Amino acid sequence: MSDPNPFANWPHIDPPHRDAGAEDGRRLLEDHPRTERDDEMARNNAFEDFLGGSPGSVFARLFFVSLVVGALLMWLDIRPMDILRGVQDFFNRIAALGFGAVRELLNYLLVGAAIVVPAWFILRLMSMGSRR
Repeated sequence: MSDPNPFANWPHIDPPHRDAGAEDGRRLLEDHPRTERDDEMARNNAFEDFLGGSPGSVFARLFFVSLVVGALLMWLDIRPMDILRGVQDFFNRIAALGFGAVRELLNYLLVGAAIVVPAWFILRLMSMGSRR
């Protein structure tokens, strides 16, 4: 075995070959003005890239996967309203936790400010008097 890499001759692994004609074609494309059709094709391509394929094929895949998952959830006796109520309860618990923590923080802040702000104000007044 003379070649240490057994996959060295595979065409899709080899680096792309450059030929003189490819650069001429690239130059022609750069000189060609963009048209509305080119822009529309670019938008469609970006949309399809975002979706992961053509809209029809993505819809078909989502339809069948939703059908299978829905059948599984119905078999487990989990209804859509149960899921929505669970999500709502989850966010309500997070809000209760978060707002409780914020409320506790505000209580600490107000208690500390009741002592610190008057002390700061008195010290500022005293420093102004000593400057004169």
